[in-house]
Order: sequence, then structure tokens, then C-alpha cells
Amino acid sequence: MEQESGDLDSLVRKRLRALRVAQGWSLEELATRANLSQSSLSRIENGQRRLALDQLVTLARALDTTLDQLVETAADDVVTSPMIDGAHGLMRWPVKSDPGMSVVRQRMVEPPPDNPSRMRAHPGREWLVVLSGTAILMLGHRRLRLETNQAAEFPTMMPHAIGAEGGPCEIIGIFDRDARRGHQRDTPGVGD
Repeated sequence: MEQESGDLDSLVRKRLRALRVAQGWSLEELATRANLSQSSLSRIENGQRRLALDQLVTLARALDTTLDQLVETAADDVVTSPMIDGAHGLMRWPVKSDPGMSVVRQRMVEPPPDNPSRMRAHPGREWLVVLSGTAILMLGHRRLRLETNQAAEFPTMMPHAIGAEGGPCEIIGIFDRDARRGHQRDTPGVGD
């Protein structure tokens, strides 16, 4: 147990330094943001000062992260295989850090519905990116054309539908818990 505690201590110190460097901040800049002295921060990063919980909370806030993210240990199960729904052309991956989130890959061949009554509206948010082809996103009364590598993010309370234009397209969609539930009710296979 002592070994694990020492490993976690070292990991947190490395993360603090890496996050500071990634922001492009000097010790002085982060110390000012966290209301610490520069020497205290240096000793924390170098393992010469004890990690105190109140200082970690303050540092996490200053670095725009959470205490949980600072102290989480590496997961052994890094790789996730998709759940495949061949009947609907879907692959779905759960997001382990947020079980309510799902990532879905879908191949579309049909255009979006012409009839506005066939558009969905439900609680949640969606984000999607077009991997190949051209997608049409119907969003309320708007018709948005999304080319390969373009993305869209929208609240799903807005009536919406998506389809292909001029041939097949593939998209990746990220659904929060509410959006996934809305698609589970509306379309068998989406977000299951």
C-alpha cells in the first residue's frame, strides 16, 4: 500500500507540472493563480513539500481541471471494442469516464426526411463530425450541409434529422445520456 501511495504522489506531481507547462505558464504564473508562493509550488512539483489536499484543490482550479482528474490512476482497460448493430449500420462505444456518453459511428445512405413531423426533438446535446461524404442536418427550419471533416453541435430539443446527400456518408456522433435515450426511443439501434 505504501508503494501505491508513493506512486500516486509522484503521478500527481508530474501531472501538476505537465498541466502547468501545457498551459505555457511559468512557476510564477501558476503560483499567482493558485495564491501560493513560487517556492512552495516548486517544492510541491519537485517532491520536497508534502501534498496538502487544500493546495491540490486550489491548484486543480487554477489549472482548470478537477481533483478527481489530478489523482485518477491509469486504467488498465484503455482499449474499447465497439458494439455493432449491422442492421442499422452503427457501431457504438461507451465513454468510460462518463457512462452517460456514447460515441456512435453510422453510415447513412438515405436523405433526411422531407416531412418535418419526422424530425426528432428530445432532451440532450449531440455533436457529430462527417467522416466521409456529405451529410444534411435538418435543424428546426434550417437545412445545413456538412462536408467531410465538418462538425456540428446542437441542443436536441431543437427538432432535427440527419441524412446523406449525393451518396453514402459516414458520421461519428457523440450523444450525452439524454440524447442517447431520445434516440433509443425514436430509432431502434441508435445509442442502444
